[in-house]
Amino acid sequence: MLGNPHPLLWLFVCSLYSLLLQAGSAAERPNVLLILTDDQGYGDLGINGHPFLETPNLDRLGHAGVRFERFYVNSFCAPTRAGLLTGRWPLRTGCHGVTHNREAMRSSEMTLAELLQQNGYRTACIGKWHNGEQYPLTPAGQGFEHVFGFNNGHWNNYFDATLLRGHHQESTTGYISDVLTDEAMRFVEQQHSAPFFCYLSFNAPHSPYQVPDRWYTPFRARGLDERLSTFFGMCANIDHNVGRLLDRLQQSGRAENTIVVFLTDNGGTAGVRTWNAGMRGSKTSVHEGGSRVPLFIRWPAANWSAHTVQPICAQIDLLPTLCDLCGVTVPAEVAVDGLSLRPLLEAENSASWPDRTLFTHNPIDEQNRYPGAVRTQRWRLVREIPGPMGGSRAVNRDADAGAWQLYDMQADPGQTTDVAGNHPAVVRQLSLHYETWIDDISSNGLKRLPLPVGYAEHNPVELHAPQAWFDAPLHFAAGPGYANDWLTNWSSRDAAVWFDLDVQQPGEYAIQLAYGCSPEDAGSEIRVQADKQQLLFTVPAAPAPEVALPHRDEAGRERYRNRRWATIDVGTLRLQAGPVRLELRPTKLAGNVALDLKHVRLERL
Repeated sequence: MLGNPHPLLWLFVCSLYSLLLQAGSAAERPNVLLILTDDQGYGDLGINGHPFLETPNLDRLGHAGVRFERFYVNSFCAPTRAGLLTGRWPLRTGCHGVTHNREAMRSSEMTLAELLQQNGYRTACIGKWHNGEQYPLTPAGQGFEHVFGFNNGHWNNYFDATLLRGHHQESTTGYISDVLTDEAMRFVEQQHSAPFFCYLSFNAPHSPYQVPDRWYTPFRARGLDERLSTFFGMCANIDHNVGRLLDRLQQSGRAENTIVVFLTDNGGTAGVRTWNAGMRGSKTSVHEGGSRVPLFIRWPAANWSAHTVQPICAQIDLLPTLCDLCGVTVPAEVAVDGLSLRPLLEAENSASWPDRTLFTHNPIDEQNRYPGAVRTQRWRLVREIPGPMGGSRAVNRDADAGAWQLYDMQADPGQTTDVAGNHPAVVRQLSLHYETWIDDISSNGLKRLPLPVGYAEHNPVELHAPQAWFDAPLHFAAGPGYANDWLTNWSSRDAAVWFDLDVQQPGEYAIQLAYGCSPEDAGSEIRVQADKQQLLFTVPAAPAPEVALPHRDEAGRERYRNRRWATIDVGTLRLQAGPVRLELRPTKLAGNVALDLKHVRLERL
């Protein structure tokens, strides 16, 4: 008979047993595959009655799982993503726009990826991020260990794109939706010892409208114009790629215990005039068509009956739902606004589901309260502003907001008749709910977050032109300053460009500019200054020629442009930790303009 084991041996055995139990528990937890598409509306699916577009793979996913008929997101890309990843109304996260760093959410936000990662999940963000461009605002700083795609709001070239692996550029070959799907398949296949969370965020069918001929030609053959044929081709290609991914999941043996979630990020765009499922409004609108999107959830191991859910739900519900299904407890200090949809997934009878009031707010700047909307199971209350409804082209015009409009969505789903005059009590009640809500979710204040630099995880770091502050007569080349845009018309010595930084580590930082300058304008002198330190450099000629892109629509050729930028190393400055203003200003103009500015690159030495 053996005696008592040695204490260290006993400790080792107990530890090993505990690890085995944890591994077994983790292995039983479901995987999560969350697929998000960009600018694809509720109507842009065959399952929802589209007259031209066939989406057999997505249709099968919708029919095989639980299909949410009245699921709502924001009317814009970035806020939807912030709400989805945190379970909180977007303004709470700091996200209040789609460009100029208003799209970033605070790094202190607890994301779905962080919660799952802390509970043994391997996490991947593949595709478009759009919630911050510098670490720790990037996917790598928000719980994703495997990152491949891009951080800003859109990409200009969908063929052979240069993407980011982590924070490092990597050349790819092929069409971007195919490339992202290939990456997701590789990630899924490599996970054997732990459950995974794969966030596959397609940037299609967002403009620019680019797609291989294989997907474009069938729609042109049916008499559709170039723009529509490309948009529908991009949707058809996504359906094909979703089919490839689900087939690979099945072949790997992981389909049974994988929760597959599919949704889109806002209302439809190019296709809405052809088919919008009878809804009023599209992307940017606070009417139904601006924020109602498809949501399909399938988990074979759960043995849910295939059914359709009618109660209203929103993107803020996905984090609590997925945590609930994965056995992950959301800490009490994480103030989630959403509800777990598990009861609606598990039972076709929704009689016990509570009545809810959901809201939409279109972000414009740090103060605007409108456009906005309130949605209950029966009513939609809307307050609009004439002109652009939000996003990068809109300006704050709350003073011009119209009266509240009220629509009975059960009797009039197409919103043809404003019944506000017939139901003044409903208007008073719902508008009060909206005003109370907007005050609450913006109570911590909103501002453009400073750009974090000096992290070892992201060094060097680029500060892009749309993230800059600047003086007139400078302006963006493509209008409002979309992602990948640049600053031009630097024709005054009184005009400065500056970046508000949050320096994590003090030290020497090498500064490089990506720029263009015609030979006739070469020779201007620029001062680069931070605190009381400054550098002077003379601008050499650098034509920065345009790069041809495979756009199929004229608007894309005007709006989405790439150039082959030159770079210049201008020296080093010592930056102190904390808030720093990095300013560029001409001290001498040799020609009409100083230069065109694409980005500033900082590297901590």
